[in-house]
Amino acid sequence: MNRYGRGGRKTFEQKQKRARKFEPSNERLYLAFFKPFNVVTQFTPPENDQQESLANFDFPKDVYPVGRLDSDSEGLLILSDDSRLNNALLDPENEHERTYWVQVDNEATEEALDELRRGVVVQGRMTKPCRAHRINGEPDLPPRTVPIRIRKNIPTSWISLTLTEGKNRQVRRMTAAVGHPTLRLVRWSIGSLTLGDLKLAPGEWTELNLEEVRKLFG
Repeated sequence: MNRYGRGGRKTFEQKQKRARKFEPSNERLYLAFFKPFNVVTQFTPPENDQQESLANFDFPKDVYPVGRLDSDSEGLLILSDDSRLNNALLDPENEHERTYWVQVDNEATEEALDELRRGVVVQGRMTKPCRAHRINGEPDLPPRTVPIRIRKNIPTSWISLTLTEGKNRQVRRMTAAVGHPTLRLVRWSIGSLTLGDLKLAPGEWTELNLEEVRKLFG
């Protein structure tokens, strides 16, 4: 039995072998961006004139976002002009890991975390098993440009979720399903490449070297 139990899921070694088939090119650009709150993951002007688009951040010509983050989410976003990367990172068959740091209403209980780990029903389907744990105290993150709403008599807490799928607004729907609505959502890492490695402030981007690109699959 593999770590997912019976049922045909890929083993960790199988997924790693498939991921390693991607080799970055010296001829292509790979960028990491700390997407701020209220920025849409597109270059065209947003419908909401209170939001910004990627066109506001002086990216090189011909790069595009690999995946997306909702406007009210923050964190690590990859852009590239290498069309191979989109399939390598986003194909659900690869079960590629992404870690999110999530501030939620109330103190997250171990029972709620266990539900998340096993999977919860979101829009009529069960989410895949994931890793979930409490983050002690406040994580080392810059303040959000628009502060979260604070309710005087309701505490908040932070959890870490590592998912291998990325349905629309999945993290928010998962935490709501276990009684802990999301207040703030930051994508902390893709593979083993983290915002901590990159030392970016919100709105900053940097070009990745080939070893950093490989960490996306680590």
